Amino acid sequence: MESLTTAMSTQKLHQLHFVLIPLMAPGHLLPMVDLARLLARRNVKVTIMTTPLNAARVRANIDREIQSGSSITVQHFRFPNAEAGLPEGCESIDTLPSMDLLLNFAKAMCLLQEPVEEVFEKLISPSPTCVIHDKYLPFVADIAKKLQVPRITFDGTSCFTLLCDNSLYDSEVYENLSESEPFVVPGLPHRIVFKKSQLPEWFTLNRGQDVSVLREKTRKSEEEAYGVIVNSFEEFEEEYVKEYRRVTGRKVWCVGPVSLSNKDDLDKTQRGKPDSNEKEEEEEGQYLKWLDSWPARSVIYVCLGTLNFVPPEQLMELGLGLEATKRPFIWVLRDSYKREEMDKLLKEDGLEERVKGRGLIIRGWVPQVLILSHTAIGSFLTHCGWNSTLEGISNGLPLITFPLSSDQFYNEKVIVQLLEIGARVGAEIAVHLGEEDKYGVQVKREKVKEAIEKVMGEEDEESERIRERARNYAEKANRTLQKGGSSYLNLSLLIEDIIQCMME
Repeated sequence: MESLTTAMSTQKLHQLHFVLIPLMAPGHLLPMVDLARLLARRNVKVTIMTTPLNAARVRANIDREIQSGSSITVQHFRFPNAEAGLPEGCESIDTLPSMDLLLNFAKAMCLLQEPVEEVFEKLISPSPTCVIHDKYLPFVADIAKKLQVPRITFDGTSCFTLLCDNSLYDSEVYENLSESEPFVVPGLPHRIVFKKSQLPEWFTLNRGQDVSVLREKTRKSEEEAYGVIVNSFEEFEEEYVKEYRRVTGRKVWCVGPVSLSNKDDLDKTQRGKPDSNEKEEEEEGQYLKWLDSWPARSVIYVCLGTLNFVPPEQLMELGLGLEATKRPFIWVLRDSYKREEMDKLLKEDGLEERVKGRGLIIRGWVPQVLILSHTAIGSFLTHCGWNSTLEGISNGLPLITFPLSSDQFYNEKVIVQLLEIGARVGAEIAVHLGEEDKYGVQVKREKVKEAIEKVMGEEDEESERIRERARNYAEKANRTLQKGGSSYLNLSLLIEDIIQCMME
């Protein structure tokens, strides 16, 4: 009987067709494309549905995957720019000319069902057998019901975050507290304390009717899904995986860190890379040569994410803290920062000239996964976005945490309190997108220097323990996606679960 079941499973495997629909933002798009590639390497047919602009960002990696023999395709759907009052070409959150258009983007997401359904009507050979979608695209639930196929949400965060969110939604323990009053999140395996000012915006901000509707639909969609795929691994947060399963009764497959699907330097360089010219490619080569000139584990890498807008005055304090360490650093200023104001402050202060040689300030996009894997990088000062957190951990780097918004204060707790592989700069208030000018300077240069020294100090025993723990978690992360590892096995279980659904 077992051999017959195995034979049936093998036959069904060739009939599997997973459709993946990522959210239109780099931090959501890239990990789902990584997941698509992992599934395709298991002989599963995979279709990614996204807009033309987002497809262009991942085309190089997808093409290489196809050349290697994977069955993976990309289908485009139309983004309703005009209907939502968005300029043409704004198909991703990071392409918005102003965060004042966030509500328009939310409206566009609420209008996506019809364009996506039109693409599904063309997928007939083989018909979709499973739909995986970003949890913030809840309209996919209606499409999956029509198709009568299992629907799985993809969550680009951790089980720690999922459990925190679930507890806060159910308990509303924060509801009547002041912004600065600490409280304990109930029902967690550890004593975790937050302030209301550190919670994600979905608990504290009223963004309007479209956002409220999207939030409630998202909750319902998660509850009714067949299960959830999480970009994490069980050795990393085993207690939280078990507790989330117990509390919700949901199927949970931890299959990360999915960024480790990018094995060689070309994969790492091209991951999410926008179109570039020869000058930009030459600059990339120069800063990699610059890294080659430094000893192992000596350089601080600094990047506060793709979508985070930080007041220029706060960025200057960060830069002055980097200068005070006397250590080499790479500091990435993404396009979303107020470039002109920041450049003016840098010029007036003279910081960039003073650190010339040991400090490299890069404006724009960089291949972060490639840089973090360079032997010269010794620590990562991060906004604690979950992708960046996992990328740092996968490379054995101690993390200096500067959370800004969303789930980032959650992730700081994981880094500093649960895993003990990092140090805080001391941010206390979430800086919500579109409201950055209200916050000013939260973290002074002295705190930046202090946190860096806490993880990079050469003669400090606690610093060495932090670095050792970081190296140990990197080993676990890299083993988990290898054959026999927990994430490898979870991906196998996911595929088997869908085969079982087909047999029923």
